[in-house]
Amino acid sequence: MFAPKRILVPTDFSDYSDEALKQALELAKQFNAKVYLLHVAEPITQCAVDYCLDSSTIRQAEDTEILQAREMMQRKVKKFSEFQEIEIINDVREGKPVEEILKEQEERGVDLIVMPSHHKTGFIKRFMGHITEKVMEEAKSPVLFVKH
Repeated sequence: MFAPKRILVPTDFSDYSDEALKQALELAKQFNAKVYLLHVAEPITQCAVDYCLDSSTIRQAEDTEILQAREMMQRKVKKFSEFQEIEIINDVREGKPVEEILKEQEERGVDLIVMPSHHKTGFIKRFMGHITEKVMEEAKSPVLFVKH
């Protein structure tokens, strides 16, 4: 029987991600596993069309985004207080989501990734589908998709 000991949950702080986190916590409780909660902050584009921001403005905005993400992580963990006995390790990375999810998996020795199945349409569906598809193709461990 498959019994995960290290579960990775990428989050974008959506309700869909909350449902994936809840399912991961249920599994962690059942199998006495650790949960790694990950948010990936994508770098801000410095130039758009004919307008560019200076690098100090970009760095300040990125630092603010990471700080806000860390605060949101703490709120997410508190939201699931019924799982206090489970060790939850938070991480905020900067970069491309697929690459950072796979790096986190490798570095932490993750044996299960739990991700939300986003029920979106149009561009968002294609974008989120791309991340999900790439993680599923390249992950070295099973990927569990949670429907909301």
